[in-house]
Amino acid sequence: MPAKEYNITTLIDFNSPVLGTQHAGLKHITDFKSEIAPCRTFVFLHELEMLLDNNLIKGGDINNAIVIVDKAVDDKEMKRLNQMFRRDNIEVKSEGYLNNVELRFPNEPARHKLLDVVGDLALVGYPIKARIIANRPGHSSNVEFAKKIKQYIKKSKQNRGVPVYNPTVPPIYDQQYIEKVLPHRFPFALVDKIIEMTDTYIVGVKNVTFNEWFFQGHFPGNPVMPGVLQIEALAQCGGILAIQLNGGGQHDTYFIKIDNCKFKQIVRPGDTMLLKMELSGPIRRGICEMRGTVYVGNKVCAEGDLVAQIVKK
Repeated sequence: MPAKEYNITTLIDFNSPVLGTQHAGLKHITDFKSEIAPCRTFVFLHELEMLLDNNLIKGGDINNAIVIVDKAVDDKEMKRLNQMFRRDNIEVKSEGYLNNVELRFPNEPARHKLLDVVGDLALVGYPIKARIIANRPGHSSNVEFAKKIKQYIKKSKQNRGVPVYNPTVPPIYDQQYIEKVLPHRFPFALVDKIIEMTDTYIVGVKNVTFNEWFFQGHFPGNPVMPGVLQIEALAQCGGILAIQLNGGGQHDTYFIKIDNCKFKQIVRPGDTMLLKMELSGPIRRGICEMRGTVYVGNKVCAEGDLVAQIVKK
């Protein structure tokens, strides 16, 4: 989905008793201005009469849209249409159109249907690179299709960057090494191992068991890991990266700010928390800004922006 432009190859089928089956295609968005944008909307005569009878057309003109005559029109009805549109003479053209200017394209109604597809899919809010085939499309079906695309994008965004944990692969840092870097000890050591680390991010693991001290009171009969301890686990994981980038274990880190913190899923005994901390920018003057996310499986449980100060011991 992260294409930088629309690249739509579209086939539109449009059927009517008057026009038969029409097709319209758009192979690239660069053709949109000349081939699709000039195409006017269209309406069937019986629909137009209903709108007129209910006074639902304000300032409209039959030359602004293509009126398709889908039924026989007698002299009495033609006279009524003359009065409604304040015209001296309205007639049905041989092609089955009501007194319109010449069609801009032989399949102008079908091309307008394609214009609707492009416009409705633009509501997704993301550029789309796709080949779309539509048979008798309408705004309602287009919008439903756009919603499904947006749901897919949202789901794929959530899964993008989710760390993968394979317990059979040796960790980068184990618990013994983490104790050499961080000052935290039981019951406040909340990182079991580090499984990934680069110059910009780190991924740690916290295995949550029923024996955790905080489950005794949070909550009896309904064990839930406190959100503040999830953020503390993130902070400890990020502290390992910050200390390593700042020369090793001769430093400590201290919280100075937490922003945009959200808790989205409950963490319970038996869960394996994956703690991902990503640098938001370079470390400057001992100030480290990171974006933290707690995952259980591929679900986000907690996230937030954390700022810490790196202090020499």
